[in-house]
Amino acid sequence: MPASVTATAVPLPAREQLETLVGDILAEAHAQGATAAEAAVSFGSALSVTVRLGEVETLEHHRQRGLGVTVYIGQSRGSASTADWRAETIRDTVRGACAIARHTAADPYAGLADPERLARNIPDLDLYHPWPLSAEEAIALARECEAAALARDPRIRNSEGGSVAARAGLVLYGNSHGFCGGYPTTRHSMSCSVIAQDDGGMQRNHWYTVGRDHDDLETPVAVGQEAARRALRRLGSRRLGTRQVPVLFTPELARGLIGHFAAAIRGGALYRKASFLLDRLGTAVFPEFVTIRERPHLPKALASAPFDGEGVTTTDRDLVAGGVLQGYVLDSYSARRLGMETTGNAGGIHNLIVEPGRLDHEGMLRQLGTGLWVTELLGHGINPVTGDYSRGAAGFWVENGEPQFPVHEITIAGNLDQMFKSIVAVGNDMDIRGGIRCGSLLVERMTIAGE
Repeated sequence: MPASVTATAVPLPAREQLETLVGDILAEAHAQGATAAEAAVSFGSALSVTVRLGEVETLEHHRQRGLGVTVYIGQSRGSASTADWRAETIRDTVRGACAIARHTAADPYAGLADPERLARNIPDLDLYHPWPLSAEEAIALARECEAAALARDPRIRNSEGGSVAARAGLVLYGNSHGFCGGYPTTRHSMSCSVIAQDDGGMQRNHWYTVGRDHDDLETPVAVGQEAARRALRRLGSRRLGTRQVPVLFTPELARGLIGHFAAAIRGGALYRKASFLLDRLGTAVFPEFVTIRERPHLPKALASAPFDGEGVTTTDRDLVAGGVLQGYVLDSYSARRLGMETTGNAGGIHNLIVEPGRLDHEGMLRQLGTGLWVTELLGHGINPVTGDYSRGAAGFWVENGEPQFPVHEITIAGNLDQMFKSIVAVGNDMDIRGGIRCGSLLVERMTIAGE
């Protein structure tokens, strides 16, 4: 790759160009007999590099573009997509979508979002911060990150690499209700993964930082040293015998538990009757002290959006208040299936925030007392219908609030419905590196299986 190539070497197209494309697609859909249509046009550019043991392992520049169209002929629906923006390809793509719609049975719940729910005043959420990073600069940062990890301790014997990525994109969505909206976004990241080794064996761990603005990322040295620290503390890991004990989930893993909750209240799972939280609206699903809020308009946040994938305005709301389930996660289709209204979640959730408690990390360990502090999960042993939960795990055995030794090759098991109800405390050590923001979660009791 030439030295002049940067993450912004291929500039984003003008918004007006994408608006014209969306208008052309919708006009073509109408001309071919669609009674309603929606279209999205996207463009993205990215630079990514991975360095391993000081040598460049991968160096890639990505450029993606595409368009998708969904047409409705009455209440029959058809969709098609392409990466080609030429006029003749647009005609063929729309023709394909219309052919599908004409051969698809009518669905009484299909259709565009209700016009009155569409966004009209679109706020600027400060989501676009391009990083003019050259290939050489990205390589230097990745090397610095990895070198900091390798220099931390002689027991750091190997590396899976240091990586840096810078991404920018623009998506425009429009429909035949007259809505057309879009905004540019960026997402930048840096990570490192290393292997520690002593006479007892090897242990791997990693760390990463991510943000809309590269100025908000942790430094390469900080990322590398944290990856090394986390690998070193895993040395000397043991197994545990089968027992039932309290379990403390780190913030990054607690985020996954809340993700299982969000999946269980999605419209698709509910109307298919495939959720362990079916028909639980207005009932207690967490302890009274738990509140979970959706905040779609946080500046710079990774899951912020002024409108959802159907153009519906996103709004602040409480999904859980005082432990009680207040609302579901619905797009227009699932809302109609359930006899409800969309919640502006076509495409996903927008910044779920678990209100933090009063305890920091050390306070949560003291609250745990004697039990398991989980720092890594493996596998996907989750039944979304029953809520049964079983995952491979690693972490630390804790006694009297103090970590005693690392543990590995164990399984933790429970039922999500009961786990949510038996949360004892939420930490204030919130992890903000994703669409779900949560501190540590302490579950009163789970089954550990090991030796």
